[in-house]
Amino acid sequence: MSLAARHLEEAGIPTVVLGSARDIVEQCGVPRFLFTDFPLGNPCGAPYDAEMQTAVVGMALDLIEHAPFPRTTVQTPFRWRDDAWRVNFMRFDNLSPETLRAMGEERRAQQLARNARLSG
Repeated sequence: MSLAARHLEEAGIPTVVLGSARDIVEQCGVPRFLFTDFPLGNPCGAPYDAEMQTAVVGMALDLIEHAPFPRTTVQTPFRWRDDAWRVNFMRFDNLSPETLRAMGEERRAQQLARNARLSG
């Protein structure tokens, strides 16, 4: 994503990267970066929080227009609902592939059930 943004900028197309991996994105030297201190995969905000997601996208659009200098990073003011995700980030505790697979299947089942409740 970061390299694509740099390429688009060279072609005259303004970009802003939304992300959670600050060290990686800044190392790549993107022109504008909107950082959310959230678990990976959630750069626009918490799932189902349309108000937060709309605000994050609005901040990104503002950053395209008003970045004060090249390689600008702006951090959103939002916080994840709790910091428990930090404890488990990149943690696997030497679990067997079978255990990890079962955990993934359980998580997917929980997500499907939640989505069914929300849509029904």
